[in-house]
Amino acid sequence: MSMELVQFSPFPGENIQVGPGRPLLLLAGPCVLEGEAMARDTAAEVKAICTRLGINFVFKASFDKANRTSISSFRGPGLHKGLEILASLRQDLRLPIVSDIHEPSQAGPAGEVLDIIQIPAFLCRQTDLLLAAAATGKVVNVKKGQFVAPWDMLHAVGKLREAGCRKIFLTERGASFGYNNLVVDMRSFQVMRSFGCPVVFDGTHSVQLPGGAGASSGGQREFIPLLTRAAMAAGIDGLFLEVHPDPDKALCDGPNSLPLAGLEPLLQDLLRVRSALSTLTSA
Repeated sequence: MSMELVQFSPFPGENIQVGPGRPLLLLAGPCVLEGEAMARDTAAEVKAICTRLGINFVFKASFDKANRTSISSFRGPGLHKGLEILASLRQDLRLPIVSDIHEPSQAGPAGEVLDIIQIPAFLCRQTDLLLAAAATGKVVNVKKGQFVAPWDMLHAVGKLREAGCRKIFLTERGASFGYNNLVVDMRSFQVMRSFGCPVVFDGTHSVQLPGGAGASSGGQREFIPLLTRAAMAAGIDGLFLEVHPDPDKALCDGPNSLPLAGLEPLLQDLLRVRSALSTLTSA
């Protein structure tokens, strides 16, 4: 199946295209909204970096982390307050926004604010959630479940397309490897691209150690550069990164978050890999 470029226009006069031969897409931001000030500062800094590098940037943050390990874990401001914050950032910084939904009832309100609706990996098989996301008319980014083979993601794509959605991203975020560990199968990028959808690599959740810290998940952020370089060489259209000014103090997913200070040098390296790959494939 030939690749379908995904196009969306977050603001009048702006048209973002995602797919082969198009600029790299970056979905990045803190795991969860910890407060408006931090989110605003982080979004502004990442936008400045992406503008310098020629990367299409979509700000990412969750309004509710419904799948935390412990009931006492921080979940975020919730649907209404969270969307209010994201709408303010979108308007003031002129930034497209992506966030995840966990229930079909959240799709409508989220679709009024977000440019991309994200389906969490744990919920990628939930038919009603996929259909509700498709009904918003927005781009839908489906994260491949840790328990799902890449070729089986064709069924999630089929559900969305049956509901009329043609703007679909698929995101690789690692596969369960025993207990409390994930591995990335580099074949998955080519497999999922064969469905005609642009493919994104989640370079931060892929180094997560699910439940590996007892009441929370651990992570090995030192492997983010290694895996993102490998994914870029394997051929991806977008990159997903959880970025935080001080990951050791993050309220969610700190162990697998990239320090904000390390983002620009990492992206510079990845763009060099992408350029080299382009040269090889066109030779």
